[in-house]
Amino acid sequence: MNDVWDLVIIGAGPSALTAAVYAGREGLKTLVLEKQLIGGQVATIDRIDNYPGFADGVEGMTLAQDFESQARRFGAVIKFAEATGLARADDDIVVTTDSGQMVARAVLIATGSSYRHLNIPGEAEYYGRGVHYCATCDGALYRDKELVTVGGANSAVQEALFLTRFARHITMLVRSWIKADQILKDQLQQAINDGKITLMEGWRPIEIIGTNDQVIGVRITDDNNERRIDCDGIFVFAGSTPNTGFLQATSIELTETGLIKVDDNLMTTMAGVWAAGDVRSGAVKQIVSAAGDGAMAAIQIGKYLRGIK
Repeated sequence: MNDVWDLVIIGAGPSALTAAVYAGREGLKTLVLEKQLIGGQVATIDRIDNYPGFADGVEGMTLAQDFESQARRFGAVIKFAEATGLARADDDIVVTTDSGQMVARAVLIATGSSYRHLNIPGEAEYYGRGVHYCATCDGALYRDKELVTVGGANSAVQEALFLTRFARHITMLVRSWIKADQILKDQLQQAINDGKITLMEGWRPIEIIGTNDQVIGVRITDDNNERRIDCDGIFVFAGSTPNTGFLQATSIELTETGLIKVDDNLMTTMAGVWAAGDVRSGAVKQIVSAAGDGAMAAIQIGKYLRGIK
């Protein structure tokens, strides 16, 4: 079978790359597997103002690239591959991917989460043609256009505010009420006062309407009334779902929402396998805490590997 790695890390977000730095400094032969984008969702964020050490904030892509460079400097090998399963094989763990199997003495799952979809008519049909999930990625396509956004938590407000740089006007649909931090509420209110955003609390989309391969509107409801809003695009900021589908056939225990259960040392219910960052139960879901998880997991993995030598 393939060479045995000391540590295989599944995912390449802040938790994963921080763990790779610590593992490399421990002298562990480390492989990082990423299926799509190094840096994870961090790389799609326009500006990050709450990560320590950057007094004036930092662009998400810049921070992601710095994470990657540091991990590589300490010897981590980064490979694009999607994990599809894992299982114990005697004292080792076999990670199955879409490009073959990797064998490791220890595994860290840091797969993060994926954008949650609305699952309404028109969403899948017009994905990339008016339906989007990342303002940083696609906002510039809608300069002087009419947009609708969905969601009212911190990230949803941040993304809507970012879109005001491009869009002529934004209608913000919030199923219940705004649940963002006060500083974001204040910024949102200023955008409302300036006529850049119209806030519709208690309303949700029920159908995305398009023609000629492009979104032209969205049908919405407050559960008593229905109406249509004409728009050029809709950005969905409805939260995220943990990327743990590949663990369904394993002995790793998950919560009802698909998060990985861990102990105080971040080890899962499968010996030799840890979880860190947004994918684990109890995560704070902040970049700084995800990085802290990665450091803690790598330290515990180092102790574990020294103990079984």
